[in-house]
Amino acid sequence: MYIIVKDKVIEIIPCRTFIQQVKSLNFIIEPIDYGILIPKKRFINTYMFCQKVDICVTDKEDKIIKLYENVKSEKIKCLWKKYNIYYLPLNTVRDLRVNETIKKKQ
Repeated sequence: MYIIVKDKVIEIIPCRTFIQQVKSLNFIIEPIDYGILIPKKRFINTYMFCQKVDICVTDKEDKIIKLYENVKSEKIKCLWKKYNIYYLPLNTVRDLRVNETIKKKQ
């Protein structure tokens, strides 16, 4: 799956199982050029991330609810009206706006 942000296409890797979610971006040192999708999660958790990331929180229709830019490691945020959490490369959410729908490409 891919999302389109401005004119940039970003590959998104879905993490549906518990093991995939635990592994996601933990201990990856190099800056990422792809994104991670974690569906149906209550908490944003960046423990053991070795880099900063941008985070996009959406509802069931992929309408953006909240954007977090340049999130450091070891942060947890609790969310109630959520559905999907996208961990994206740095400087990606600058081109996104709350209440927009994420453009997907297969």
